Amino acid sequence: MPDQDKQIDEVRAWVATARRIVVLTGAGISTESGIPDFRGPQGVWTRDPRAEKLSNIHYYMNDPEVRRLAWQSRLEHPAWDAQPNAGHRALADLERRGKLHALITQNIDELHQMAGNSPQNVIEVHGTVRRVVCMNCGATTPMQEALERVRAGEADPPCRACGGIQKSDTISFGQNLVPEVIERAMRSARESDLFFSIGTSLQVYPIAGAVELAKSAGARLVILNAQETPFDDVADAIFRDPIGSVLPRLLA
Repeated sequence: MPDQDKQIDEVRAWVATARRIVVLTGAGISTESGIPDFRGPQGVWTRDPRAEKLSNIHYYMNDPEVRRLAWQSRLEHPAWDAQPNAGHRALADLERRGKLHALITQNIDELHQMAGNSPQNVIEVHGTVRRVVCMNCGATTPMQEALERVRAGEADPPCRACGGIQKSDTISFGQNLVPEVIERAMRSARESDLFFSIGTSLQVYPIAGAVELAKSAGARLVILNAQETPFDDVADAIFRDPIGSVLPRLLA
């Protein structure tokens, strides 16, 4: 039996005996659904460095032209056509089997929820593109309602409650992460006995610290990522294969 098959069988045995499996997902699981990452070879910012301005809260709040371009970009966001892939579905099945303690995601596309993971189990550390938030009064509304206003001719649709500036309910550069969300993610990591890191480079803190907390609490660590990560040397198993092909085998 090839070494990888042995390793897959070993991870499957860990899954079978684990009581609190926690999963961290990054852009790598969504690229297989057609949503490009930001910094990869075909990433949004790699192909168009100007696009990074649209994700910077300071430019966004102070420049109406940046907001206009951001709204046009949202009209064409790949999330609107994307569908969950086999990796997303495998994680939803893991929850249905009662094995998933928490699903921490850096993604903003809600493909986990579309695949069948319950919103209560998904910890969205960077928010969601499917909602709009007012930067003045905090009101949230569905993104598609705002996009209909853009299609009707509003270049920068203001909040209907207070007239404030609106943006996608995601964490932009220059914005603070939500402390309660990060604390919940870290608490879940400390409670895990098996931790999967899937499709993330583990370069960005504080969320990469969830891996450290899981390991220090005694959890086994399984990494699925195309490139090396800073935690490869402490991982119990590493897979470089496409997530949609290997993850269903690991969790079967």
